[in-house]
Amino acid sequence: MSALYFAGLEIFFHAQAQQAASPAKKTDKTPQVRQKTPSQKPNQAGVKIGDKSTSKSPQNLSLKSELSKPGDSDFISDTGNNLDYRVQRGCISRTFNEENLPANIGLEDRSLNDFFKAQTRGFFNRMRGNCIPYALALGSRNRFESLSVMNGPVQDAKTEVWTFTPSAVGGFLIQQDYLKDESKRFTEIQLLLSDVLYDLKKVGDKLPVELVWELNSVIKQIYPEDNNSLENTNSVVRLIVDFGDKERWAQIWATEIIEPSSGEVFASAFWIERSGIPGGFYTGTGESIERTFWTNPLSYRRISRGVGSVRASSKKPVVTKSGPAPAAPPQRYRTHMGIDYSAPTGTPIFSVASGKVVHLGYSGAFGNLIILEHPGNYRTYYAHLSNYNVELGVGNEVRRGLEIGYVGSTGRSTGPHLHFELRKDGVYLDPYSQKNQLDLWNMREGDSGLLTREILLLGTPIKN
Repeated sequence: MSALYFAGLEIFFHAQAQQAASPAKKTDKTPQVRQKTPSQKPNQAGVKIGDKSTSKSPQNLSLKSELSKPGDSDFISDTGNNLDYRVQRGCISRTFNEENLPANIGLEDRSLNDFFKAQTRGFFNRMRGNCIPYALALGSRNRFESLSVMNGPVQDAKTEVWTFTPSAVGGFLIQQDYLKDESKRFTEIQLLLSDVLYDLKKVGDKLPVELVWELNSVIKQIYPEDNNSLENTNSVVRLIVDFGDKERWAQIWATEIIEPSSGEVFASAFWIERSGIPGGFYTGTGESIERTFWTNPLSYRRISRGVGSVRASSKKPVVTKSGPAPAAPPQRYRTHMGIDYSAPTGTPIFSVASGKVVHLGYSGAFGNLIILEHPGNYRTYYAHLSNYNVELGVGNEVRRGLEIGYVGSTGRSTGPHLHFELRKDGVYLDPYSQKNQLDLWNMREGDSGLLTREILLLGTPIKN
């Protein structure tokens, strides 16, 4: 496959790309299956060793009523989340009044325009090219969320991105970012779209195994349905990847589906790190794709059972030779909390998000159970397993996409399947309920500027 050439990015990503392709990097592309020794940390993403002396299994592991009830309105977060969040992107032609850019793109906020004009006098002195790239995020009722601008449609040592966001105490904030700083840990990789969709072995030659699962999941979600013949063309997937080190996980930061001859970007997604909760992927238009990640712990054949009432007893009346036929005992029901994914025994199960192992072992009706704890007081449960990943132990930190266990039928189970639960503060949440709009998969106030800056810094520049 002929490599695409992006003028500015090639300068910064060339050295990292060579390093990623070298034989020495091979150790970073395999699953982390290591002996758990207190003095050694894994070299890269997969599993990190925690301090078992301070890691305790949760006290409530059985199907107790106070932990099994569904989440109520306390966990339906519709105040901090913006369901109407969207991003528009473009490259506006330079004019003599370019300091009025907010007004020129339709932002009718005089205070924002005045602030922008006062802050960007020096910025426009460093412009290159004939247009100004921007990414604008709007919320409900066209509420201003963030605006990022770049000093020209060129990504090189002189690239700057300035991001404007509302301040919680009134007024506005500004953040200045430079590609020369951001690019030090990034590698640009290009893969055939057809390989990403249908031949993951080829993708595994260039990415760590947990990123292969993540990339395949992202592409399947952003792949444009109205262009379903793209895989039969020379379309490529352009990635910006951080291969990680001992202190941080490997991570895909940007992914785009591109038609190489025209340079057209059909779809894109960007990763943003968020404080207090796990990070998440958002499309270039601002749509969250996180809910799908949190509801796909395996490649399942079907969902065999969701939330609701199920029979708790199958006893039949005892028939006697004499006397009237006894009345059938009343049928008892119990509430089933969780999602059951039917799949053959041994089917791999993946962690839906990065977190910490707080329980690994047998637990009554759950059978073989893994519980992962995630930032924001969230926990995910993986029950009825036939076995575990041999590298796991209580206290380990695991990355999203790690193979943590295998489908089984242990505990109170009528056949091989995975019982999966998502809980917050011990209370069950139905991840398929549209009423649950969790901060896990929605843009929170204050996070918007992170996305618009990544779109301009790491996405393919739009030219006028």
